[in-house]
Amino acid sequence: MPMQMGFRWYGENNDNITLSDIRQIPGVSTIVWALHDKLPGEVWEPEEIKSVQEQIERYGFNMDVVESVNVHDDIKIGLPSRQKYIDNYIQTIRNLAPFGVKVICYNFMPIFDWTRSDLFHPVGDGSTALFYQKDMIQDDPKSMAAYVMAFTEKYHMSFPGWEPERMAKLDELFEAYKDVTKEKLWENLRYFLERLMPVCRECDIKMAIHPDDPPWDIFGLPRLLVDDAGIDRFLHMVDDPYNCLTLCSGSLNANPANHVAELVRKYSDRIAFAHIRNVKHFENGDFREASHRDADGDTGILEILKAYHDCGFEGYIRPDHGRHLWGEKPGTVRPGYGLYDRALGIMYMLGAWEMMDKF
Repeated sequence: MPMQMGFRWYGENNDNITLSDIRQIPGVSTIVWALHDKLPGEVWEPEEIKSVQEQIERYGFNMDVVESVNVHDDIKIGLPSRQKYIDNYIQTIRNLAPFGVKVICYNFMPIFDWTRSDLFHPVGDGSTALFYQKDMIQDDPKSMAAYVMAFTEKYHMSFPGWEPERMAKLDELFEAYKDVTKEKLWENLRYFLERLMPVCRECDIKMAIHPDDPPWDIFGLPRLLVDDAGIDRFLHMVDDPYNCLTLCSGSLNANPANHVAELVRKYSDRIAFAHIRNVKHFENGDFREASHRDADGDTGILEILKAYHDCGFEGYIRPDHGRHLWGEKPGTVRPGYGLYDRALGIMYMLGAWEMMDKF
């Protein structure tokens, strides 16, 4: 199976980008989807999945990749109630299998998903992009959460991992996580995956963990998948071909010490899903997301694509966060997920891939 190009879609009546729009981007075969109205821990029911299948397949796409089936906090914390939520997760895997799903992307980050200080930071050419100002992500998570929640409430756009129902209980969540050390979080992740692996083998669905974004501890919360050592520990801890990676170039390269192309070459046989994102670093530790063109950032996009090509990568790949272009602004676009820059990114990646195929 050759590499398959995907595009993340937030669903009918939840995304200003339509499947008709995506169909006009050459080379896209996979819609990366989810049931975005489901809270972590809820079972995805077959009739809900079938409804999305009918929408996606009507336009000639497959629905092989889900991003994400979010993990309930009780599983990450290791509470006795995790048994119920792991059982629900297993049932969701079983319910997804008959619809041809092959990969589930997820993360194991405590409380917060990806973290940014500015959702629409001016780039200087008229476009905007996600931005991380390091000195703003220090001791007060409430101000950052309030900023993100204000956006979601004003424009009625929710983000996976930033569910308003959870953010409303921020104090309770921090209290629940207060005794969860890095080692305890590793143990809870291992327990979760060991319960899932027999079902994944039975259903032929790979669990593909997304690295922590950004790749360091924030607000006193531990993060695990942050570098080569963390990835190596993760894959050896549950050494199963169905325990895989969603290797996100931008998440990992937010730390310039992470050389993503080397990680691709080292772990290519366990990468089920690839996110291609470019990052521009600043000397003070801030970073801004950039176009997918190699020269516009510091991530080494061409070197990364060559590593995937050299390794014979046959998994799924998608353009990750792009800039907001040509009239995309708050209220018309989900931060990081505009149509135009991701479409440009796809053509850049496919052009590079075809060049490597031919020459």
